[in-house]
Amino acid sequence: MIDEQKLLERFMWLSIAASVATIALKLAAAWVTGSVGFLSDAIESLINLVAAVVGLIALKVAAKPADENHNFGHSKAEYFSAQVEGSMILLAAVAIIYTAVQRLIEPQPIEQAGVGLILSALAAGLNLGVGMALVRAGRKYRSATLGADGHHLLTDVWTTVGVIAGIVLVWLTGWEILDPLIALAVGVNILFTGYMLLKNSFISLLSEALPEDERLAIKAFLDEFSVDHGVEFTDVRTAAFGRERFVNVVMQVPGQWSVDRSHEYADMIEEGIDDTLGGATTVVHVEPLGTETDVEFNWI
Repeated sequence: MIDEQKLLERFMWLSIAASVATIALKLAAAWVTGSVGFLSDAIESLINLVAAVVGLIALKVAAKPADENHNFGHSKAEYFSAQVEGSMILLAAVAIIYTAVQRLIEPQPIEQAGVGLILSALAAGLNLGVGMALVRAGRKYRSATLGADGHHLLTDVWTTVGVIAGIVLVWLTGWEILDPLIALAVGVNILFTGYMLLKNSFISLLSEALPEDERLAIKAFLDEFSVDHGVEFTDVRTAAFGRERFVNVVMQVPGQWSVDRSHEYADMIEEGIDDTLGGATTVVHVEPLGTETDVEFNWI
C-alpha cells in the first residue's frame, strides 16, 4: 500500500510538472502572437496546475489510516479533489468566455502565428502523453483523483488542437474574428467538461455501488462457494469509497452449525472476495438457513 501511494503521488507530481511546462509554452505562444485563443488555452493549463496541486493534497489525505473520527478511513477525500477540479474548470471557462467576448468587440491581428503554433503543438504533445498515463493509472489503482486529472489534461489536448486549427485558418484567411470565436467555443466545451466532472464526483460521494463487472465477479464467487459448501447468500451490498471497496453480505448457514464453524466460513468469504477484487473490505453477517430478508433491489 505504501509503495502504491508513493506511485500515485509521483503521478501527481508528473502532472504538476507537465502543467508548469505547458503554461510556459502556451503563454509564450499567446505573447508572440497576441492571440486570445492561445491565451484561453494557457488559462486552462493554469487551472490544471491548481487542480493537480489540490489532487496531490487529496491523495495524501486519502492515504491516512482510519482513526477515532474517521472509522472507515479518509478515502473519500479524492472525490473532494475531483469537485475542486470541476469547479476550477468552470471558473476557467467563464474567464475564457469573458476574454473571447472582449476580443470579439475589439478584434486584433495575430502575429508570428508559426512560432505560436509550434509552441502549442509541443504543449499538446506533452499533455497527451501525461494525460493518457494518468487515466490508465487512475483506472488501474481506482483513483478518482488521477482519473479526473488525466481526463482534464486530455480535454486540454483537444482544446489546444481546436485552437491550433483555428489559428491556422486565421493565418490562411486573415479573418481575425475567428480567433475570439475559437476561444468562445473552447470556453463552452470546458464548461461542459467541468459540469460532467462535478456530476460524477457528487454521484461517487453518495456511495455508489461497485461497477457491474466487479459485482458479477463477486456473484460468481459466491455462487460457486454456495454450491461447494451448502450455504446461501442474500442481501449483498457494495460501495466504493475512493480507492476502497466495501462489501456487505448475509451468509445463511444450517442452524446446527457452531459459532466457530460459521466464523471460519465467514473468514473464507472475506478472503475470497478480497482475492476476487484485488482488495476489498467485506463484512459477513451470519443467519440460519431460511431466514427471510427484506431486499428491495436487485444488487446485480
